[in-house]
Amino acid sequence: MTEAAMQDLPVPAIERHDDIGRLVAVTWHGDGAASAPDGGRWLVAVDGSECSLRAVAMAVRLVAPSGAGEIDLVHVQPWLVKEAAETELPRRGWAATAAARQALEASSVRCHLHVEMGEAASCIVGLSETLDSRGIVIGSHGLTATESLFLGSVAYKVVDLGKRPVLIVR
Repeated sequence: MTEAAMQDLPVPAIERHDDIGRLVAVTWHGDGAASAPDGGRWLVAVDGSECSLRAVAMAVRLVAPSGAGEIDLVHVQPWLVKEAAETELPRRGWAATAAARQALEASSVRCHLHVEMGEAASCIVGLSETLDSRGIVIGSHGLTATESLFLGSVAYKVVDLGKRPVLIVR
């Protein structure tokens, strides 16, 4: 990311550090975002791919009828060393979610952006529990059963680990 783009990166509302002081999570609250009633928000996993944008579009359709819906976007980065995490975690998360944030802004849906570091499925499920999300919406890359077996699938791991409803969007 260029130096100019880094200057456009807003200051996160919340930062969380681990026991060695490494930045492991950041949260931004969108314009006009307020806390929805408990369990009133959907958590949408975003990785910057086309299938995650389809998941965002589906989540918009889920919250739009209420007129007061909000969405929590989550992007998970793999582990970084302490020095890199301070700058790279927010930058990478902000960049990877740009299209999703633009789509939500265009549809007038308020959002909160959560960027975490760790194993994707467990971070997504853990955040859904912490936020008391109504459910999780996640895109599927359309792997066959054999490909999922060998390559793994975050979507199927989320279904396996999660206690909340999970909507997989293809």
